Amino acid sequence: MKQAWMAMALPVLLAGPDVRAQDAASAATRAAQAELAERLPLDDQEDFKNAERGKLAEIAGGLITGKDGQIVWDRRAYAFLNAQKAPDTVNPSLWRQARLNAVHGLFEVVPGKIWQVRGYDISVMTIIRGKSGWIIVDPLLSEETAAAGWTLFADTVEAKSGKRPIKAVIFSHSHSDHFGGVGGIVSKEQVAREKIRIIAPHGFSEEATAENVLAGGAMGRRALYMFGAILAPGPTGQVDTGLGPKLSTGTIGYMEPTETVPPKGAKLTIDGLVFDFLDAGGTEAPSEFVFYIPAYKALHTTEVVTHNLHNILTLRGAQVRDALHWSKVIDAMLLKWGGSAEVAMASHHWPTWGAGEVSRLLANQRGAYRYVHDRTLFLANRGATLHELADQTAEAPVQAADFSTRSYYGTLNHGMKATYQRYFGWWDGNPANFNPLPPEQSALKYVALAGGAAKLLAAGEEAIASGDYRWAAELLNKLVFAEPANVAARSALASAYDQLGYQAESGAWRNYYLAAAASLRGAEIAASSSNGQSRSFVSAIPTMVFFDALATRFDAASGAGLKGVFQFLLPDSKEAVAVVVEGGVEFPRYGVTDAAPTATITITRRTLDDVMMGQTQFPALMQSGAIRIEGDRAAFLSWFALHPRADPRFNIVVP
Repeated sequence: MKQAWMAMALPVLLAGPDVRAQDAASAATRAAQAELAERLPLDDQEDFKNAERGKLAEIAGGLITGKDGQIVWDRRAYAFLNAQKAPDTVNPSLWRQARLNAVHGLFEVVPGKIWQVRGYDISVMTIIRGKSGWIIVDPLLSEETAAAGWTLFADTVEAKSGKRPIKAVIFSHSHSDHFGGVGGIVSKEQVAREKIRIIAPHGFSEEATAENVLAGGAMGRRALYMFGAILAPGPTGQVDTGLGPKLSTGTIGYMEPTETVPPKGAKLTIDGLVFDFLDAGGTEAPSEFVFYIPAYKALHTTEVVTHNLHNILTLRGAQVRDALHWSKVIDAMLLKWGGSAEVAMASHHWPTWGAGEVSRLLANQRGAYRYVHDRTLFLANRGATLHELADQTAEAPVQAADFSTRSYYGTLNHGMKATYQRYFGWWDGNPANFNPLPPEQSALKYVALAGGAAKLLAAGEEAIASGDYRWAAELLNKLVFAEPANVAARSALASAYDQLGYQAESGAWRNYYLAAAASLRGAEIAASSSNGQSRSFVSAIPTMVFFDALATRFDAASGAGLKGVFQFLLPDSKEAVAVVVEGGVEFPRYGVTDAAPTATITITRRTLDDVMMGQTQFPALMQSGAIRIEGDRAAFLSWFALHPRADPRFNIVVP
């Protein structure tokens, strides 16, 4: 999930040319939608029954605001999903998933024992009754949505059964949509005063705060496309992400776990209930677990098993995940709890009830991830390359029979390509592709080869007319990169992206295609998915991660001749970092340098947090005296000037 402090909001978007309005669904798109609708049992109501089962209450209109009155979550604009039949501009299978994800409210999962708050963030919050109080699992992405969900629970359940204290909070894994809202449920002072247990998998702290910091700028920009944050909701815009409705736009917080579950798993008694934890690190997240509650015969599959095929590599970017290990963890769940668990619930989507149905869910999910892995290597070992794999592979047989394995978020296509990348890297082994020309250079040559822009445009438009949208996109992308101001080329490419987006079963693919089309048309809306990281989140980022991120901003070309050692002292956190600069490289070392520093900079970690949060900048701090610099002040200023801030609004679909 998006969780980087460097993934800044984009309050001002780049203006584009005034080009043709968004297209309607073409005949080819309508035919593709009809073909898929014909071969899938879209009228099967079992998932809809499960999504509505146990509903007790809901937040009117699905509207949640923060203390400042800002809207954090609003489902009113998604009333169009009330229609049962998919419009031609939405893949009918994705439409079904979006309608399931649109069901919101408080739901009783195990009578009197377990409840879930669903539909008020991309993720789901689970509330479990212990011996004397409540155990909260995954308190959503934003503090505001978590607080609203907890209020709904308190007003509905506690109002009847009596108020009980929160005894524990469980973070299932290291993605912020599963811990960021914790401050809306409990405060740090409350945790300390009431001895509330905060339980997480091993490695959680480092992964939760550092996973996306180094590459956060690019990940944040791409996330706007992936989650459709720059699209208006509607039948020709954002309808869903596949994994959940969308990202909330509130405050992301953090709390340090009071205890972690070891790599071998463990049985813990939490408020009188036994929890059996199984390590799942290295599947959907680097730090993750699943657990079973024997007393309630309830299995929580966190984000390892949800009602879709998940990403092996997300469109926003991340480290490639291990589909083979993923399948083995699910198999371990099946062996350990299959036949015993009478309900399986996750931190996305709706539960599955019945021992047989739970076992079937696990077996089918296991098969889907194993299929991604094994088919990739089956073909790769016979010479298929990254871009050939998916086109040679039909969907897994289970995907035609079980909606929970379909490509609503991750896809078989990208999953196989990611698995190829995991084993072989980005290169396909062909030397012609080892060092290709950059897109802007090759684009000019393609236009010349086609006989000019007009001929390449005509070929692209012919491909669109014939319904060959992938080829049209490939051709027209060359023309746009050769002539970014060519309005006709941008318009035609946007039309190809429209149809590819309409046909996509994956919510993430749809969002990316349609956001790209909107960018080409200059029709991006103000980003509605810009989260603010709280001080609790930023202060938890390891100091070395901050300096490593700072090093990625070092201008090596301009600083090739600079040499020095800059010693940072952080008295409040009792830390020190020495930054060694030489040969166009900046290397931070934790601790005090043995060499005589060029300059020594004394700054509190809290002030450093202010810098990370964008509340101040080094020049202002130097003027105010909040930083003390001893030694060669001019050298420090020269070094600092070599860290230009990247523009977070960089282009993606144009040069």
